[in-house]
Amino acid sequence: QVQLVESGGGLVQDGGSLRLSCAASGRTSGSYTMGWFRQAPGKEREFVSSIRWSDDSTYYADSVKGRFTISRDNAKNTVYLQMNSLKPEDTAVYYCAAKRFWEAMYDYWGQGTQVTVSS
Repeated sequence: QVQLVESGGGLVQDGGSLRLSCAASGRTSGSYTMGWFRQAPGKEREFVSSIRWSDDSTYYADSVKGRFTISRDNAKNTVYLQMNSLKPEDTAVYYCAAKRFWEAMYDYWGQGTQVTVSS
């Protein structure tokens, strides 16, 4: 089992920045692809970004490309999401997720952290 705990959410003004962190614990000796998802009120959860374990390739939703950056620190078992130029439409609960196999669904999910961008 892998436990994921997100932190770093909060309230920020339009155009501001936040950095989310996701700390992994438990059976973290394996290599995991890590992802960030978000869910706004009344909407389905959507993909934001991921970082592939094998080569650190990164992927982004079109809506955040150029504004968000995903990174990982394997020594700390932590993945980050740097969010710049935030917009009100980025307001959502942000979830961290992990999976062992690229082709598979995500196996583990965090509890989420709220990000609110005020206009």
